[in-house]
Amino acid sequence: MRTHELAVIGGDGVGPEVTAAALTAARAAGQRFGFTLDTEEYDLGGERYLATGEVLPASVLEELRRADAILLGAIGTPAVPPGVLERGLLLKLRFDFDLYINLRPVQLLPGVPSPIAGLEPDDCDLLGVRENTEGLYAGAGGQLYRGTPYEVATQESLNTRRGVERCVRFAAERAVARDGHLTLCHKTNVLTYAGDLWQRVVDEVAAEHPGLQVDYVHVDAMCLYLVDDPGRFDVVVTDNLFGDIVTDLGAAVQGGLGLAASGNLNPTGTAPSMFEPVHGSAPDIAGKGWANPVAAVLSAALCLEHLGEAEAAAALEAAAGAVLPRLGAMGGPGMGYSTAEIGEVIAAEIADG
Repeated sequence: MRTHELAVIGGDGVGPEVTAAALTAARAAGQRFGFTLDTEEYDLGGERYLATGEVLPASVLEELRRADAILLGAIGTPAVPPGVLERGLLLKLRFDFDLYINLRPVQLLPGVPSPIAGLEPDDCDLLGVRENTEGLYAGAGGQLYRGTPYEVATQESLNTRRGVERCVRFAAERAVARDGHLTLCHKTNVLTYAGDLWQRVVDEVAAEHPGLQVDYVHVDAMCLYLVDDPGRFDVVVTDNLFGDIVTDLGAAVQGGLGLAASGNLNPTGTAPSMFEPVHGSAPDIAGKGWANPVAAVLSAALCLEHLGEAEAAAALEAAAGAVLPRLGAMGGPGMGYSTAEIGEVIAAEIADG
């Protein structure tokens, strides 16, 4: 049997619970399609930082580098100041492992209610491709006269030709493999330097794919269209900050963050890619079995697809979609099943074929 080495970071709050449920379902897919998942658990997150002062030791970073992929639950606890875990763990992994693509499917699954009245699954099936290592998140900037009436804070958006082009090429390839429609989302009328670079690269890459339909939308208009007519989009490519914002809005359209999956990809394979549900650690419900693990399950499906197990990924996604209508609520005590039980029900659905 094929074996895939997975590094597992359960993290904080409900992270370990949803990750365990996702692994239960993913292992069932492996049993059906002829592969095993060899997992190594890593104690990283807020609790470790509070206990030891460590966020991501260099030795652990090198251990993670040897994995085929990383499955992450959730990171964050109120006792840790903002930015410590985000920059010291999540962004460090993105930068050190060159996870330059953030992949965010926005798909309304059958039986899932959307806050958009009358929206049906066929009306919402798009793929967000977000540049993941540059832009405003690169950390360029500084402060002068902090804490005084004359304080100045700068935050610079860094966009390189290399970074933009490799993101656009990835998005174009995905669009060609789907419906052949690529949308650039930016703010070219105001951000005239960065926007110009993105637009020129999209035009050049589009010229290499004669059958590819390409259009453009301002990011503010994108927010309107996502609510008003999400079916107009297939693959959307955008920069780091805009992608972070519009894909969360897309998650709300598809039924909530509890259903939103993501992948942080290194398409070259020089380092492991990382897959995680978009939701937070929800420390207020940790240990109660109230967290819906479907976003983690769908993230595991993205992981399996990345590892070359396309059939297993499709089966995992289909099983999650089949189970969702059975839940009394999308999260909380009214689901009708605990977090762990949902993982088991999805696993049984996969086993039944």
